[in-house]
Amino acid sequence: MPADELAAAVAGLKAQAPLWIRVNRTRATPAEVIAALTADGASAESSPLDDHALAVRGLGDPARAPSFRAGLWTVQDLAAQLVGRLVAPAPGERVLDACAGVGGKTTHLAELAPGLIIDAVDPIAAKLALAAAAATRLGLSGITAHVGPLASLPPERRYDRVLVDAPCTGAGVLRRHPEAASRLTRADVDALAATQAALLALAAARVRPGGVLVYAVCTVTAAEGPGQLAAFLAAHPAFVLEPPPLPAAVIDGGAVRTWPHRHDADGFFAARLRRAG
Repeated sequence: MPADELAAAVAGLKAQAPLWIRVNRTRATPAEVIAALTADGASAESSPLDDHALAVRGLGDPARAPSFRAGLWTVQDLAAQLVGRLVAPAPGERVLDACAGVGGKTTHLAELAPGLIIDAVDPIAAKLALAAAAATRLGLSGITAHVGPLASLPPERRYDRVLVDAPCTGAGVLRRHPEAASRLTRADVDALAATQAALLALAAARVRPGGVLVYAVCTVTAAEGPGQLAAFLAAHPAFVLEPPPLPAAVIDGGAVRTWPHRHDADGFFAARLRRAG
């Protein structure tokens, strides 16, 4: 990033975050959701980066909106939505969400391609229960929850696409959690970078020949982003960095970078890797 842009980047990380929602393309179009929200007294506008990502104003509690309860959309930041598009699943594929959490990206993948077989893995059962509830509300199927570490999956199982939305320092979402800024240390960055590297190594072994591995973190630190990617590629010569199928505005050095001050989105780093066939 140019030095003269740093002040704007810092200010963006401190600014109030907008409300982004994701249109459930299996149930509605962006125009239909915009109309429903307008009827509720809110306003909504599609992002130029993804027409199914809507910036919403004046809504109040999203969970009270009739269109939310009907499963027409869910709350998800624009940057997180771009990660699902980076995975770009095809109908009928087997997909692994290696760090599924509450299922935001898991459900997005299910919306993007019909007939997916998705294994959603997380060590915390309560998070996967929330993911299952979200899938039910959105009318999505094909998702199987696996409570436990990634290594607990059957060792022979391989996937067409694997997503590692890794634990990170969260330095890209400080505008949502400003209290975290005072607690973040270099030791935290180093420890999480080591965790990310271990998860990536485990996930890489699950990718079938010719398959895709996507790494994503909601942070802006070099060690967790470009540094992590460079270290992985050096240690795993079977994988190559693949051009992101996304608008040029979010592509930086062959990977995806989003910033609050540039894109009105959370600060994310993501990379798409292809395993040699």
